[in-house]
Amino acid sequence: MGISKHPSVVTMPKTEKPYPSILAFLCRRFPAISEETWLERISNDKVLDEKSRPITLDTPYAPLMRIFYFREVCIEQVIPFAEKVLFIDDDILVACKPHFLPVTPGGKYVDECLLNRLRRSTGIDDLAPLHRIDRETAGIVLFSVNKKSRGLYSSLFMNGLVEKTYHAVSHCRQYQKKASWNVEDRIERGEPGFRMKTASGNVNARSVIHLVEVKEEVARFVLHPLTGKTHQLRIHMSGLGFGILNDRYYPELQAESPDNFSIPLQLVARKLCFKDPLTGKIRQYESERGLLW
Repeated sequence: MGISKHPSVVTMPKTEKPYPSILAFLCRRFPAISEETWLERISNDKVLDEKSRPITLDTPYAPLMRIFYFREVCIEQVIPFAEKVLFIDDDILVACKPHFLPVTPGGKYVDECLLNRLRRSTGIDDLAPLHRIDRETAGIVLFSVNKKSRGLYSSLFMNGLVEKTYHAVSHCRQYQKKASWNVEDRIERGEPGFRMKTASGNVNARSVIHLVEVKEEVARFVLHPLTGKTHQLRIHMSGLGFGILNDRYYPELQAESPDNFSIPLQLVARKLCFKDPLTGKIRQYESERGLLW
């Protein structure tokens, strides 16, 4: 049994009265976890409120209140690839994540995530990721080291002040010429819930995509996401007819199967560039991870 040493958090959303019990909320929010498991966790004081007090079955539902719990998995697969710390100071840590490794605990992963690996290797328990990239994607991830400056760096991502560059490889026609696209659409959660979809409505996802090189029946792309929706680049590439090599979600959802470490998704978060909110200097960090090119 793998149990996280650090709590995960979920916020009880606003809802109409009569409010559900906290147990009912947790069961609906995490359908893959049985009611019996939540009852056991609550009875063993493994579910806490914002003041670190154990939740009981009689604790009332409170909209916008946060609940803290410790993620557990029975058997955790080891990801046989190493991360690399590219930079660290008193405020930020920059790491390069391998393919297949999640950034934070989730699903069947607790210890095998970038955050907990870095906590162990650096001894810094207060690390916090400032953004996310997909488990299947490799590349640059920025972490906050210092709570006092965390809001300043987090605001860079919220306000679109970080220039992000990705590289990708896709199948293409041999006669495909170099081209560029500005893609703007709306991305929402689809079905099943881990898969996203395009939808009508106000635009919330923007990407600039450049096809820069063609070699036989594959092409290399440089991608600039201007927003940060889940699976955004994978959806935008698929929508253009250039599904990223080894993508098991788009354009068609593949049957569930164990990870094949020999065929990683051909997508890398290659570069981050931003103006440091404390010093005013330009910071730029680049991954050396390559693609099948």
